[in-house]
Amino acid sequence: MDVEPAPDFLPEKDWQDYGYGIYSGRYGNIYTVRQMLQLVQRSLGEFEPKEDIWEHKGGIVDPFRPTLQPEPFGTVEEMKACRHSHLQAIAEMFSSAGLLIFTMGLTESYFSKQDGAVYPVCPGVSGGTYSDNDHQFINFNYVEVVRDFNTLKSLFNKINPKIRYMLTVSPVPLVATATDKNVGVATTYSKSVLRAAAGALSDGKGRVDYFPSYEIISMPAGKGMFYESDKRGVQSAGVAHVMANVLNSFSNRKSGSGTSNAQNVVEIRPKSKTGSEDAAVCDEELLAQFGR
Repeated sequence: MDVEPAPDFLPEKDWQDYGYGIYSGRYGNIYTVRQMLQLVQRSLGEFEPKEDIWEHKGGIVDPFRPTLQPEPFGTVEEMKACRHSHLQAIAEMFSSAGLLIFTMGLTESYFSKQDGAVYPVCPGVSGGTYSDNDHQFINFNYVEVVRDFNTLKSLFNKINPKIRYMLTVSPVPLVATATDKNVGVATTYSKSVLRAAAGALSDGKGRVDYFPSYEIISMPAGKGMFYESDKRGVQSAGVAHVMANVLNSFSNRKSGSGTSNAQNVVEIRPKSKTGSEDAAVCDEELLAQFGR
């Protein structure tokens, strides 16, 4: 589904810069289950965060998708109008989708002390100003991740009870951590929590399945062959291999024919402004600049 397609006047080379053609809507990266849950709640009008605008570079950005476009909005009214149409489109998507594919990416996040609103990136990185009085770091644990996903399912049971779920875990290591641990240790914690939660949620719980893209990319038997030279990003070949296995697995399960639709996969690989293949859009990469 693509409920927010790019307008005709925008050249295809600029789609990624404005959040088009990457996901089913222009919601940006959703790293945590809490962030996903709150997106659904916001689209249904059940949650309206109090801190709903950030100033940035002389303009305004949406705190919940601050890197949506290259430059900030000129006015609050312009940003809110864009957000309103976005949430309407997302609500329609949630109510009609047959399958939700969700990749659990991170356990570390930041939230508002006023109402618990979770942000995709730390306030102050891509807009707004971090304040100990207003914001707090959180590192979600297993119980919280499972509880948030079950709450999400309960919401969907009201608006779209026939929807199915496919869970995956991101194989991409953390680039930075806000804990006092080494980033490698923090990565192991995060992936362990998310993989355990995904396993519990998909273990005989009906309509929830797990696909092992995390294992395919990161297991020792692969010797890191699908990672880029930085040992963090995933190569196009790795993405294609995972997608072929997804389609093979579920095509076989449905028909038992052993045939696959893998040849019909169209890989959306973001391009850099020079047109060369570049790393996927990732708000977390911005933290690396501060780490230096």
